[in-house]
Amino acid sequence: MVRAFLRNLRSGPIAVQMRRFVIVGAFTAGIQQGLLWAFVDAAGLNYLIGATIAIEITILLSYVFNNAWTFEATQHTGVGQYLRGMLKTNLVRGTAIPIQLGILYGLVEWGGIMYLVANVMAIFVSGLYRFALDSQWTWG
Repeated sequence: MVRAFLRNLRSGPIAVQMRRFVIVGAFTAGIQQGLLWAFVDAAGLNYLIGATIAIEITILLSYVFNNAWTFEATQHTGVGQYLRGMLKTNLVRGTAIPIQLGILYGLVEWGGIMYLVANVMAIFVSGLYRFALDSQWTWG
């Protein structure tokens, strides 16, 4: 089962979507990292509060890019459809926020890892969850 899933990611029906999702995710993760640094180091916010704000901003940005490119075949085009899709992705990604923040907290507080490095790890883990739900529910 795992082998078939991995094979489909390379050449199966979801391979192109997954690659695009990863590219959009990497781009918005970079933005999230920059925002997180600005909120924590420049503005003096607690890293968990800064991460929460940075995550929400990049949720909206990710939706714009994923709707236009990653899921172009099922793209939301009308105003109502676009706003419903944005609400759906906020629900999907909103449920991933506790996962990402939990991993971030654990790595920083118990693992002694710098918050920016820990956030990259948390983004990766929660990204798998987000792709599974977004591809099936938001654009499915």
